[in-house]
Amino acid sequence: MTPELRKFIKSNGRMSPAAIDDFTGKFQRRPLKKNDMLLRPGEVCQELLFVQSGCLRMYYLAPDGLAVSLWFALPGYLTSELTSFLSGQPADYAVEAIADSEVLYLPKETLYELYDVYPTLSDMMRNIWEYVILNVIRRFTSLQQDSAEQRYRDLMRRQPDYLQLIPQKYLASFLGVTPSSLSRIRRKLAAEH
Repeated sequence: MTPELRKFIKSNGRMSPAAIDDFTGKFQRRPLKKNDMLLRPGEVCQELLFVQSGCLRMYYLAPDGLAVSLWFALPGYLTSELTSFLSGQPADYAVEAIADSEVLYLPKETLYELYDVYPTLSDMMRNIWEYVILNVIRRFTSLQQDSAEQRYRDLMRRQPDYLQLIPQKYLASFLGVTPSSLSRIRRKLAAEH
């Protein structure tokens, strides 16, 4: 379907060219405007998404009404609200486009049908889910143990694209700080260089 999706599949799995063609051919395009919602709390996530352009974020509303960002999906990312997608239960989180975006989507039912046809696809998706779970554990541990400055430094090292593409208010909530605290951290680090 697209070179980006094909590249992602090739780099994460061991599927034959014909299997890649069949799998990627099942995805459909969906253009999104900034602030379009892909999933609202209470809905069941039924789609696997591949971000072609733009940026998505998953968040929840804290009791004080603050929207807390949990992850971002940039171009080249395969993503889903994993808890709802895998369990079939209503989502606790929202997924929205934070910029004009284009995603490719694959219904869960189609993915599961393809598992029977291409066992290597099942292996690839299991590896992707395991990677996601390990990152969630790493992020949780970081929020518990690391200072805000250390979390920012780690983000600069691991995900430098986040710093250019994601608005500061969303980035601050992802790091567990206020926007003004994030500004202070940035000023401090800039002064060091």
